[in-house]
This record gives sequence, structure tokens and C-alpha cells, in this order.
Amino acid sequence: MEQGGLNILKQRGYIDWCSHPEELERLFDEEKVTAYVGFDPTADSLHVGHLIPLMGLAWLQKLGHRPILLAGGGTGMIGDPSGKNKERNLLSIDVIRKNVEGVKKQLAHFVNFDCGDNSALLLNNYDWLGEISFLDFLRDVGKYFSVNYMIAKEHVKSRLNDPDKTLSFTEFSYTLLQAYDFLHLNRAYGCKLQMGGNDQQGNIVSGIDLLRKVDGKQVYGGTNPLLLTSSGTKFGKTEGGAVWLDRERTSPYRFYQFWVNSEDSSVEKLMKLFTFMPLEKIAEIMDKHTASPELREAQKILAFEITSLVHGRENAEMAKRASDILFGAEFDLQDLSPDMMKTLESEVPFCRLRSELPTAIADVMVVAGAASSKGDAKRLIKGGGVSINGAKISDDRGELDRGMLLQDGYLFLKVGKKRFFVLRHEE
Repeated sequence: MEQGGLNILKQRGYIDWCSHPEELERLFDEEKVTAYVGFDPTADSLHVGHLIPLMGLAWLQKLGHRPILLAGGGTGMIGDPSGKNKERNLLSIDVIRKNVEGVKKQLAHFVNFDCGDNSALLLNNYDWLGEISFLDFLRDVGKYFSVNYMIAKEHVKSRLNDPDKTLSFTEFSYTLLQAYDFLHLNRAYGCKLQMGGNDQQGNIVSGIDLLRKVDGKQVYGGTNPLLLTSSGTKFGKTEGGAVWLDRERTSPYRFYQFWVNSEDSSVEKLMKLFTFMPLEKIAEIMDKHTASPELREAQKILAFEITSLVHGRENAEMAKRASDILFGAEFDLQDLSPDMMKTLESEVPFCRLRSELPTAIADVMVVAGAASSKGDAKRLIKGGGVSINGAKISDDRGELDRGMLLQDGYLFLKVGKKRFFVLRHEE
């Protein structure tokens, strides 16, 4: 167990606020701290928005402490109103169980479930919330919370003061359920710290208050910042929606590319949050990045590290090579292996060629959608902006023949600097 564990979490950005910071710092120095983060299993995959608290627990375990990952099988049937303008659709227990199963494999990339007395635990709060009766809950938990206390919470006030927004009793009671989770985890596992996003501070404080009132115990809470882009959009959102950890929802290449596109102003913070690199190494990378920001070396290192963590090193290497090919790095034909072509095939416009060879390259460009007409294709070729498999095409009357095809009949067509097409000739 490493001394100053709380300070390390703060330095890397996982703790933006914490209750009783001096006491919590001593706790980290004196004992193995059990901490938990909850997530509502509203989908069968986590997304990039879950990564800060998840990496916080990963670092906590790395420092010798014990993490608990709490799937909200019970609370997920209600939905947390924090930061929401309208009530969520309520999920059935069968859907939630399916979602929890889908997330299990992803969690194992971040925390170790079999490493001795600080092994991570994956729990489902439906196991205890599903057993307690409504009357028992009101008697044992509800009596400790005044309506005035609950109405004063910001996410409640924002919904009550806006006539276009509603807040059901179901969502209103959510903070009591989360508080009871903390009580249960403390009693069953000695959990003394709950972590989550800044929008969870009110719910975390509810749990701290309940433990003090019911068991007379002092426990703690810590929150991390909610990251936003410079345009104010939620981090991890793109035009296509959320960036998922499931490769079927977001391919390793698109996942890698998301991080490569990180803003210069945030890349250092992202490296601290989403990698296990020492701070000294990050500082070195940033010094080089500052000298030549146009190379985006910091972003590429960030992208490779987090893609390796989520999808494995082999997939990260494939994503990096695909990105290099598409965005201008020098490459030779051996880089365009069948596996690589299949990766590119799923990420850029793709078409199958069934025409006899040889055939006019200008015609191929029209079929691929790289040119609007044969005349347009010839104009692009004359302008020097067309290449096949990395070789520039200069003859506007040139033909595609079998000698230009790669393995399995693939070829790689590039028009200008940013338009890419994968084609495959089939007999």
C-alpha cells in the first residue's frame, strides 16, 4: 500500500472534491481503503463517459486498496435524475441482468478480480434492494431524510422550478436508494469511500449522512470532474453518438481515432486520467508536444495507450497502422495486408469490382464513388491527386490490371489528402 495514495489520485485528476480531506488522507496512509463506484447498466456496454471513475478505481487498486464496482441492477430500474431533464425509460430486471453480463468482460481490462485481499468486487445492488420491502425501507431509511433536505438538492430544484420538466416520486427517491447502497456496502464489506462524478455529490453526501445517523460511522466521498470539450459538449460524445468500449458498437479504429482527435488544451489531462504512465513521463511527452504540436504525438500516444487497455495491444497496433495509412504516413504494400484491408474496409467507403480487367481507372473511380463522372475522374488524375496502393496515377487514360491488385484482390484508392476508398476485385 503506497503512502499518499489520496494525493496521487488528486494529482491525476480523479478527486475534484472530497469530504473531510485531512481525515481521508490519513485513512489512505493508515489502512487499506475499500471504495466503490456505481454505474447504472442502461446498456450492455460501458462508454467513454464511464472511464474516469473506472480508472480512478483502477489506480486505487494499483496503490494497494480495494475497489468495488457496483452495478445498479436495482437503482437502474429507476434511473438517476442527476443531470437529467426528463425521466428515463424504466428497464426490466431481465434487460438489466443482460446488460450487467455484457459489462463484466470490459471491467476486467481495468481492475484485477483475483489478486489477493485487494481483489476487485463486482456486485449488483438488486441483490439487496430487491429483498427489502417498501415498508421496511420507509421505516429504516426514509425516516432519516426530510423532504426539505431532498428538495434542496440542485437536480431536484432544477426540475421542480421548470414547468416543462417533471420529477416523479420514483426518481425523487433515487438518492435514498443510493444512500442505502453505501450503508449496505459499509456493513458487508467495510467500504468507507464512495467515488463518482461531480453530479453525484448530492447522492454521495446522502449516504455519508445516513451512515452517520444510523450506525454512527464516519465515511467519505470523492468526486471527479465531468469533462467537456471546448465547445461545451459532453466528453465522449460524437456526431455518431457515444464512444463505446464494445468493439461492435465502436470499432478499435474509431475508438483510437477519437483520442487522436483530442484537443491540444486537454491532452495532458487526458493522459493523466486515462493511462498508467508516470507523471514524469507525461511531462516529457508534453514538452515534445509543445515544441511540435502539429505532429500530434501526445494524442497518438494517448490513443495507443487507452486503445491497448480497452481492446488489447494487437488491436491498438492495427488501429494505429490504419490511422497512419489514412492520414498520410509513408507505407509500403506489405502494410496493406488482407487483415488491414478488412479493417479499412469497415471504416472507409468500400465497393466490389466485378468488371473484366484491364479496365479504365477513371471508370473504377466512378464505380467507387470517388468521382461523379468519367470526366471528373480524368480531371482529378490530371491534377495529380489520385493514387492506387500508394503509387500516384498520372495517365488519365490509364487502366487497372491484375498486377496492381493486392492479396485477395484488394486495392487502396486515395483521392486528394482525405478521401479514401477500399475496393476489392471479384471474378
